[in-house]
Amino acid sequence: MATKIFVNLPVKNFNRSVEFFTKLGFNFNTQFTDETSTCMIVSDDIFVMLLTYDKFKTFTPKEICDATKSTEVLVCLSSQTRGEVDEMVRLAVAAGGTTYNEPQDHGFMYGHGFADLDGHIWEIIYMEPSPINQS
Repeated sequence: MATKIFVNLPVKNFNRSVEFFTKLGFNFNTQFTDETSTCMIVSDDIFVMLLTYDKFKTFTPKEICDATKSTEVLVCLSSQTRGEVDEMVRLAVAAGGTTYNEPQDHGFMYGHGFADLDGHIWEIIYMEPSPINQS
């Protein structure tokens, strides 16, 4: 069985955040959704739990980082094409997110990113398939 990852992110305005990520094409698991949290499906093995600040505080005794002022985490997702990278960033900006740098083209890898409504940074990358090394 593959290891699954659940990234937990605090959000200031729960409904706006759900609307934002819905506009980016993400779906949510209603089994893990109530008025304080939801489970955003990224892939079969990757999920992002969007949690109100009050709900998030039940999981940690530490202060919640203001992601608009400090970096708490960089979330990086892969895409199937360079065009998908650009489209995801375009959708994020149209939904109210912002970009924090220019696209990066390294030949074998292309990436761009956005900050969501709470300032969490999402990097989107496309990597050229590498040929199988043959001895």
